[in-house]
This record gives sequence, C-alpha cells and structure tokens, in this order.
Amino acid sequence: MDEIEVVVAHSERATLRVGDVFLKVDTDPAHAAVEIRGMQLAPVPTPPVLWHRPPVLAIARVPGRALGVLGEPSPATAGAWHAAGRVIRRLHEAPLPPGTRRPAAELRAELDRECDWLLKTAVVPAEMVHRNRAIAEQALRPVAPAFIHGDLQITHVFVDGDEVTGIIDWSEAAPGDPMMDLAVLTLGHEERLEDLLAGYDADGRQPADRTAIRAWWSLRSLTAARWLLEHGFDPDAPGCEFDVLRARMDDPAP
Repeated sequence: MDEIEVVVAHSERATLRVGDVFLKVDTDPAHAAVEIRGMQLAPVPTPPVLWHRPPVLAIARVPGRALGVLGEPSPATAGAWHAAGRVIRRLHEAPLPPGTRRPAAELRAELDRECDWLLKTAVVPAEMVHRNRAIAEQALRPVAPAFIHGDLQITHVFVDGDEVTGIIDWSEAAPGDPMMDLAVLTLGHEERLEDLLAGYDADGRQPADRTAIRAWWSLRSLTAARWLLEHGFDPDAPGCEFDVLRARMDDPAP
C-alpha cells in the first residue's frame, strides 16, 4: 500500500487518497448517488467508479494535474483552458440530468441570509457586502437550465498538456445556470476567463454571458464565506473569496 493522504476532511465529508484510489466518505448518502449518476450521464471525461459501499465511494485517480488551485496562478497553458471550455460546453449542451433547478427565490433568500450574517459579524466591510450583493442580483436573471457540474472548482478539472483528462466531484450535478460553472472555475483566476471562453464560445456558439459570470463570482463568494469559516477554511487567504469580493469594488456599478 502507498501512503494515505487526507485530501479534505470536515464534519460533513472526508476524502482519502490510497495510492491511485480515492475514498469519499459522506454523511449524506444522496451525494454519492448524485455523483455516480452525474458521472454516468456526463458526456465528458470522468473518473471510473471502482465500488460503492455506503457511506464510502471509491473512484480511480484521473491522469494529469488540476488546472490550478485557488490562491495561486494557474500553471496550465492557454490551450488547456481552451480545452476545458470546449469540454464544459459539451456538458452544458447535453440532455438535462434528473433533478430540479434551485428556484431564483431560494437562491435570493440564501444570498440575503448570508449577507445579513456578513454585515452582523463585520468580517468584511459593509460597503463591500452591499456592492457585491447588488452585483450578485444579476446572476438571478431568467435563464434556460443546462446540465451543470454544480461545484466546478479549478481543482476539479484535470488536464495533461492541452487535453482534459477528467472532471471530478459530481455530487452537485443538476440542472442549473451554466454561467455558474464558468464562474466557479475562474473564481480567483479572472485573468484566465478569456482563455476559457475561447474554447467555450468556439465554432460560432452563443457567447457566454460575461455579466452573469461576474455576478456569480460575487454570489458564490458571499454565500460561501460563512460555511468556509465554520469548517476551518480561510476565505481571506490571498486570491480567495474575500479578494474576489474586493476586486468587484473596482467594477462598474450594476
């Protein structure tokens, strides 16, 4: 047996790496069911499922390396980002998976709760909360749902050279706003958005909505902050969620 690595661990979920096998332990069995189904239905590279014995899901390692990590410049080439854009477009054009999209009213209520918490605790300046809340509202526009990954962090997309070798962590796959996937992938890596969209918008497809992507940067960062702080993560680390919120202060007013 090779070394055992704790990839992530908190009160809701833990992922261990044992050699080339990843063991995911989740307190909610529904997450594994959604993940397995999402990987089966997604027309993109995904890791093989080795076995599932609740509450543990075993999946194989995908080759290559992640596009990057939050808080550090992405080492991936422009070609790799182009390839990621093409693969994500393929996902978004696939038939919708089972499940329902979160209503805009529910998202808005969550956004308001989290903004109230940020204002009450003063972990960031009130002006920053208000400005980003106004920007985030633009993400809640009417839009046709697509097959989305739902948590498309930069560490969840693996590449080898200019080829996407796998997309991992599908426990939030569902119908939803495709611009959210693009926003989550480029969160903290705004400088790579045009590289990503060069692939996503290729072949004369309808261009991505850049205003909505920027709105999702604000929405994601506002709504994630409390969870991150309560689970031992630091949204104020360089390049992370609070820096994303600060960057929006320089954007034109919505």
